[in-house]
Amino acid sequence: MPNIDEFSETVERERGGVDEGTGPAGAHAAEPHNGDLNSRLNWLRAGVLGANDGIVSVAGLVVGVAGATTDRSALLLAGLAGLFAGALSMAGGEYVSVSTQRDTEDAMLRLERHELETMPEEEERELAQLYEAKGLSPALAAQVARELTEKDAFQAHAEAELGIDPDALTSPWQAAGASLLSFTVGALLPLLAIYLPPPSLRIGLCFVAVVVALAITGAVSARLGKADARRAVLRNVGVGALTMVVTFGVGSVFGVATG
Repeated sequence: MPNIDEFSETVERERGGVDEGTGPAGAHAAEPHNGDLNSRLNWLRAGVLGANDGIVSVAGLVVGVAGATTDRSALLLAGLAGLFAGALSMAGGEYVSVSTQRDTEDAMLRLERHELETMPEEEERELAQLYEAKGLSPALAAQVARELTEKDAFQAHAEAELGIDPDALTSPWQAAGASLLSFTVGALLPLLAIYLPPPSLRIGLCFVAVVVALAITGAVSARLGKADARRAVLRNVGVGALTMVVTFGVGSVFGVATG
């Protein structure tokens, strides 16, 4: 995949930021210099958040129903309804969102390809100006633009001007499938925790299982986002616990009223 890794050491020297032996062949030799790592992290983060949504929404639903009745069939039906409705809603929303983004990216890429075909010299100058604006000298910026254009003009311009990697466009179907799977996995935890134990232990075990799971997803999402793990865990657990308390209270009130 074309990129400007081969120019990085020269660029850093031009800006006075790299000593001998610390360029790409030195301390940063193993460090990724493209969007692959960020793309993988974004997918993982989306999966964690999807699982988190499944945990909270289905936990709130089944705990609320458990507050109104101890009937296992009712609990299972409510949990499965929440799981399927939530998973399909998440998948559908993700498909629509990513499809819209993909359509926009495709339109921008078509326009960029047309401009490269009709005015290649102007586009090369524009690319050089972009690198010059990032701190390169005019001569080096022109060299970078020229060599990248000769290697793969479309890829170079798409990445530098649009911030789009034409070879790594997100698939709406993959995004929808990932959301469907992650939500389902998250939703199964509270569903099983409320359905399998005896009635006297259901609420307590479900609450504990959900709190532990939310602590884990909060810590993982914080780590992926390089945020404060303690704050993320407390926020995640707090929202989930509040959801279960409120829905259990509502279910208990309706259970008494209809009992």
